Amino acid sequence: MREIVLDTETTGFDAQGADRIVEIGCIELVNHIPSGQEWHAYIDPKRDMPQSAFEVHGLSSEFLSGKPEFTGIAEDFLAFIAQARLIIHNASFDVGFLNAELERAGGPSIHMDRVTDTLALARRKHPGASNSLDALCRRYGVDASERSVHGALIDCKLLASVYVELIGGHQARLELAAGARGASGGGAAEAGIAQRPVALPPRLSPGEAEAHRAFVATLGPDALWRQFAEDDPQAG
Repeated sequence: MREIVLDTETTGFDAQGADRIVEIGCIELVNHIPSGQEWHAYIDPKRDMPQSAFEVHGLSSEFLSGKPEFTGIAEDFLAFIAQARLIIHNASFDVGFLNAELERAGGPSIHMDRVTDTLALARRKHPGASNSLDALCRRYGVDASERSVHGALIDCKLLASVYVELIGGHQARLELAAGARGASGGGAAEAGIAQRPVALPPRLSPGEAEAHRAFVATLGPDALWRQFAEDDPQAG
């Protein structure tokens, strides 16, 4: 399953007015695990940067001047997210800005039915608590020491870790890791689990093993038990 953790930085809060997106960050997850594929862009908003916004993300008008406008990165952005599910914290804010920019660029809008809002997940899981990204990082022990200011890509990395905790935490990671080992065929040896130098002796007596083989033989050639019997060194 492919998902994209996404975050934006903007000049303010009014998506339908004069405010614009100035940064987009995306991280690809495959089966909830970062794949290493990222997409990132700074965007020239073609307007001044309010001091209040600069204090949040540290992106000045001088720094953004000469960066591509949204129309210059829209096609590449849409190609990266493709049809993947989007994982966004406070999704209505980011999707509102993205759709306003996409509309101005003549592109397709993003529908909320393909979005998972981690703020809504957190509010259901921790009602009445602070559920900002910073608060969730503290709650789940996610290291946010690199986050001196808001930045789209660093926020995506933090949110990817928080998202795993929100959907199951350590148990989800164990299941995903086990699935990955099984898919690669590595098993316990690849995971670094110690193997017995000598296999334990079988608990079945020869008579019990023979009775089991006789029973399996009555199940037909397609019986699942035949596969295990054939793999069992004690079976022949």
